[in-house]
Amino acid sequence: MGSSSIYRRELLLRLQIPFDVFNPEVDETPLTDEIPETTALRLAAAKTRAVAATHPDALIIGADQVAVLKGIQLGKPLNRINASKQLQLIRGKEVVFHTAVSLFNGRNRNIQSRLVASRVKFRKLSNQQIENYLDREQPYHCAGSAKAEGLGIALIERIVSDDPSALIGLPLIALVEMLTNEGVEIV
Repeated sequence: MGSSSIYRRELLLRLQIPFDVFNPEVDETPLTDEIPETTALRLAAAKTRAVAATHPDALIIGADQVAVLKGIQLGKPLNRINASKQLQLIRGKEVVFHTAVSLFNGRNRNIQSRLVASRVKFRKLSNQQIENYLDREQPYHCAGSAKAEGLGIALIERIVSDDPSALIGLPLIALVEMLTNEGVEIV
């Protein structure tokens, strides 16, 4: 798997298949005029290719997530000030998290990609609630500053998605289908 996310690793463990984790060195900057869905798909595929360079015969999983509020991409905040601004911006609003997963088969060079949207309605949070959350969670490397796999779930009023694992960063329902297409049976 080409990802440094411990949460994606934990999700992949659910499938009970052997895997190794590699940190792909991929620039995650959106391209000029690139729509969020395309950014997520491009980066997920780029992560598989980055790992394939050193593991050419492997099945490689890559994933990426882009959060969007009214057409504006919300990247990883990287620090507390930016995280606070993001959370103030999204409180009481709906954010769409576009999660892409790609599977690259190094043996036949086949690549599959899927995109799963999760619509997340955030609670109307006070400034103090936001600061309390940031004190406890420090979500500086999560798109939109909300870690649903942790305390961030308390910020959320509602989630609508076809795949409950997509919001955490790895759409397992789509991945199982993709693995099956490559001859890997999960059960």
